[in-house]
Amino acid sequence: MSEVQDFRAMGEALGDAGAILRGNAGSAGLDAPVPTAPGWAVRDLVAHQGMVHRWATGYLTRGPRREAADVLAEAAASTDLLDWFDDGLVDLLNAFASLPVDAELRFFLPDAPPPRDAWLRRQVHETSVHAIDAMAARLGRLPAASELWLDPRLAADGVDELLTGFVARDGLLRADPPRRVRFDATDVGRSWLLEARPDGTTVTRVDAGADADATVAGTARELYLRVWNRGEGGTASDPGFWDAWRAAVKVAWS
Repeated sequence: MSEVQDFRAMGEALGDAGAILRGNAGSAGLDAPVPTAPGWAVRDLVAHQGMVHRWATGYLTRGPRREAADVLAEAAASTDLLDWFDDGLVDLLNAFASLPVDAELRFFLPDAPPPRDAWLRRQVHETSVHAIDAMAARLGRLPAASELWLDPRLAADGVDELLTGFVARDGLLRADPPRRVRFDATDVGRSWLLEARPDGTTVTRVDAGADADATVAGTARELYLRVWNRGEGGTASDPGFWDAWRAAVKVAWS
């Protein structure tokens, strides 16, 4: 089971990520290209994230289902896209604040916290990754790990969600013969062992130094950028594995 983060702190992290996304989007300008999302301008990024926030609010509050295309059309028609984004973020934060601890919700990733916490975690990292996209648009390049606002423990949590949730669930990396790669977040003392086999992928939390064929190591922020394909900080002992990662590990909203 993943480490359960403090719910209040995670709520603050969601608000922080939203504010950073908005601030960088405003500074970059809505027509600026997003280097980390080829083909997108900042307005596409803001509209996408605002749509996801509204979808999540609807799910958490059991509100009426809205098609993504309709919400994106609403974004395009808004007179102030950033204010529209703010409204959706506030509604989402209020929805989480109103949820009971034992809220009956379904969640889609394996090895996750209880559903209320898992959904908040998902929105924190969804918004944080896209806040990094907004930073990239403002900077005109990939941000460095030292430029991120993320607390190292929170960054490690995002690495954990991607590895034990998305990668393990979808079997995104396969190898024949099997290959074991250890990910080390050196500043917080957390490690994961990814085993790529012909029939799928497993990821387990391990101690630093666990036996592996290759390693990916760096600070938690460096790993966050690397595993979410937003940069290449830290070190990867097997460049071929990392080429396979970039080609296979793509998390898309649907």
